[in-house]
Amino acid sequence: MNNHFTSFVNKISSPISFGFFLATKLPAAFFVGLRLKHIDENTCTIRIRHSWFSKNPFKSMYFAAEAMAAEMSTGLLAFGHLYQQDTKVSMLVIKMEASYYKKGTGMLSFTCPDGALVKNAIAQTIKTGEGVTLISKSIGKNENNEVVAEFNFTWSFKAKK
Repeated sequence: MNNHFTSFVNKISSPISFGFFLATKLPAAFFVGLRLKHIDENTCTIRIRHSWFSKNPFKSMYFAAEAMAAEMSTGLLAFGHLYQQDTKVSMLVIKMEASYYKKGTGMLSFTCPDGALVKNAIAQTIKTGEGVTLISKSIGKNENNEVVAEFNFTWSFKAKK
């Protein structure tokens, strides 16, 4: 277990501290109502409820609100693996692909199981100094455990000199 990752989880795991993190770093995600359901070194799940802040005119969740939750599930894993690293590493989404299967209503949960891949990509850029790209998947499910959407985010990691 990575002690730095554990420190990161402890820092953001309460609803108040996660809300503060969002309000200061990603205010749009704060207002749309993203919630941290679970995070460990390998997986992260972010929840979002269909509400006035996340709705579209078609009585479902706005696609961008779903994309925010999906990106957060992948990005928090990277934040955790980068937390308190000696080497600074930049991270940037350079591509996103999405497939939508059902209307997003009620509570949706977006889960990314790619923590080990993220950790390896970060280790590789720190070791080599070269940029590393990684495609990280997030799967969104509704309260009935039906897949609503799938997202693939291509992340770029680059160790700073």
